[in-house]
Amino acid sequence: MDADSRFAEFVAERGDALLRYGYMLAGNPHDAADLVQEALLKLRAAWPRLRRKENPESYARTTMARLHIAAWRLRRRELLAWDLPELEHHDQLPGGDERRMWQALAGLPRKQRAVLVLRYYEQLDDAEIAAVLGISRGTVRSQAARALDKLRAAAPAEPMTRGNLR
Repeated sequence: MDADSRFAEFVAERGDALLRYGYMLAGNPHDAADLVQEALLKLRAAWPRLRRKENPESYARTTMARLHIAAWRLRRRELLAWDLPELEHHDQLPGGDERRMWQALAGLPRKQRAVLVLRYYEQLDDAEIAAVLGISRGTVRSQAARALDKLRAAAPAEPMTRGNLR
């Protein structure tokens, strides 16, 4: 099997997982698709040496996290609006408490959101997160603590249960 067909096979097998990971990092499907596309371009360029290491997905995920942080450094902070456009829209946005949590997550600085995604979605430890993002372990811990404080402040006062959902 040649290198091109192996790369195409990798993209076919792991493309959806990379897109989900990008969505967790970026918080919206458009930026997620851009992250995946840019990471796959870089992966394709490095494919001859990476396929021998048996873990190209790790390279792609690390690249995506670094691209996400680089975009944050360039743009600083992007505000996402929940207001629907005037055009017809069929996707249902979350409501109530879930919407407030997604807004709070979207409102986090990119580095804090990246740390939370790597910690809770990727289940990496502080040292691994620090290596992926190119920051110190102390910065990882402080960014995670700040992010969780902001999310706790945005959380509803009483937990959602079957009895209080109406």
